[in-house]
Amino acid sequence: MVIATDYPFLDVFWTMLIFVLWVAWFMVLFRVIADVFRRHDIGGGQKALWMVFVIFLPFLGVFVYVIAQSHGMNERSMKDVESQQRQFDDYVKSVASSDGAATQIEKAKQLLDAGTITQAEFDSIKQKALA
Repeated sequence: MVIATDYPFLDVFWTMLIFVLWVAWFMVLFRVIADVFRRHDIGGGQKALWMVFVIFLPFLGVFVYVIAQSHGMNERSMKDVESQQRQFDDYVKSVASSDGAATQIEKAKQLLDAGTITQAEFDSIKQKALA
């Protein structure tokens, strides 16, 4: 059984540092693998070669890929982010109501002035718009 006196502070710190670096390593590894598969500028053969390099020599393969392809990785990431932002903006515009309360009241006032609706109908529309 491990108790606090058997595991000093620096050992705890070292273990935490190793764990954080281990997690960071896997994040970089999966980022490289995802980037290899989302590339459209290389064919399947080159993707397979990169994957063999990354799988059989993981540290060297990842570091070489990051050094050689970092600019392209950044461009592809930015393009994906911009595409997602554009899709989100389009979705928000499609579901957002363009008619605010003031616009609805203005249209109702024009209909009231034209005699199309009565004062009671105008008041009803106004109450609904302000609610």
